[in-house]
Amino acid sequence: MAQQESKISHPHDHFCRAMIADPEKAAALIHEQLPEEIASSLSSELPELVDVSFVDDTLRELFSDRLYRVRTVHGQLALIYVLIDHKSSADVAVAWQLLKYLVEAWKQWERENPDWQQLPPIIPFILYHGQAKWRVADEFLALVAAEESWRPYLLNFRFRVMDLGQIPDRQLSRQPKLRVCLLAMKYATRDKQQLEAREWLIEALLEAPDELPFVFRYIAETYPVYNEQILREIVQRILPQEGDTMTSQFVQDIVAQNKPEWVQFGRQEGIKEGIKEGQSAILLRQMQRRFGAVPDWIHDRVLRATTDQLEQWSELILDAQSPRDLFAK
Repeated sequence: MAQQESKISHPHDHFCRAMIADPEKAAALIHEQLPEEIASSLSSELPELVDVSFVDDTLRELFSDRLYRVRTVHGQLALIYVLIDHKSSADVAVAWQLLKYLVEAWKQWERENPDWQQLPPIIPFILYHGQAKWRVADEFLALVAAEESWRPYLLNFRFRVMDLGQIPDRQLSRQPKLRVCLLAMKYATRDKQQLEAREWLIEALLEAPDELPFVFRYIAETYPVYNEQILREIVQRILPQEGDTMTSQFVQDIVAQNKPEWVQFGRQEGIKEGIKEGQSAILLRQMQRRFGAVPDWIHDRVLRATTDQLEQWSELILDAQSPRDLFAK
């Protein structure tokens, strides 16, 4: 049975689900990575996120998932199911997991459409960022022990796999915002290559600076070789106009939540206030880029917000369609 989204604690799960909750990123991922015969049949409408998850809480550290409604160029409804595999190597039984989740998606659709006559097609897609190369067959029947002559009578489906480790960094996506997120995911499971990836990350963030707070928090959580000095350098390269003081405060805010041993004086009131000012400035810049000119009432509300509210809004802005929608959530 489908579960409503619960509190997410695992950093990969949190980051990946939030990443493709953004309709523009989801659209880029779908159109760039699905087989051409499918992608070319989809309309230009942005995919609609279905607010359900079929991955059990006990598997959250291994998988994340998202379900989308899309339309074809002929107006037909279809569903895209994205399963994100966080394991270090591919699971040979992943097609079995997919089958169970696809059935749950159809059952969810049936509850919403009790008078149905035909089921919508569901296209399964796996996004994998493990260390080892994906070597698992991309069809369900590979798991079934049966005579070859039986195949026409047995249930089967194929699925598309995007193995981040096998894609050159600049070719991860043509959309800058999606590319920097996929790049961060790619090296989050590759500790030995994280120092080499620093320049790639900076280059990608310069093309999509609005993604800095979102991607930076994930990097701080999942890149163990990045100390405070490296993190500060990244922020300074992306936002040189903010100056060293704000950069330091921004880094300390993120680091304090994930690696408190790096911060010796983050509890001082002056530092706390400076952190809040930095968060406010970054959120207002994000809102201006996403929604246009920021009204005075929004500016005042952001400046009066607590650090917890600012952190929550910086994540919710990925899904919000308007400023009012952001605050309503």
